[in-house]
Amino acid sequence: MVPYVATVQHVTARDLPYSWHRGCPVGPAQLRRIRLRYVGFDGRAHTGQLIVNERVVPQVIDVFRSLYAARFPIRRMRPIDVYRGSDDRSAAADNTSAFNCRKAVAAGPTSWSMHAYGEAIDVNDVENPYLEGGRVIPPAGKAYVNRARVRPGMAVAGRVLVAAFARVGWGWGGHFAGTPDYQHFSVNGR
Repeated sequence: MVPYVATVQHVTARDLPYSWHRGCPVGPAQLRRIRLRYVGFDGRAHTGQLIVNERVVPQVIDVFRSLYAARFPIRRMRPIDVYRGSDDRSAAADNTSAFNCRKAVAAGPTSWSMHAYGEAIDVNDVENPYLEGGRVIPPAGKAYVNRARVRPGMAVAGRVLVAAFARVGWGWGGHFAGTPDYQHFSVNGR
């Protein structure tokens, strides 16, 4: 297998035409692009990109180094701007992504999502859907609602994906009471 590599670059507003706008809680100067290797569902090495807050770069590199070493499969990894800032399109494509300046998808008062701070990552959205009442997001994730039937790419308590994020202190949305968000990992667990 090709060695794990991760490189870090600054980004500008021009690099984030759909995911950032004035009024966001962080500016482009606080964000970084990490280009890193991951193992695809085809078992081969691929290079992807995540846009994250500069404060979490070492943690993110460490998590994905662990996933690469364990050969944990990731479908694709592209910035949300490839999907014109649409979480629905990114989720439908089974894309692993991080920064997107948007509000949280949760009941209660409106607040910024941890994605708006660049401090959250959604991994393999189809294999790890968000369940809200009777809705499954993305719809293709219905095949993965039964979490007892473990398949490649799934986030499962005690297994490599959840453990890698827990090791760096990040919380998992799979523990959200009533509305599990199996794809979601964040600095503060929300």
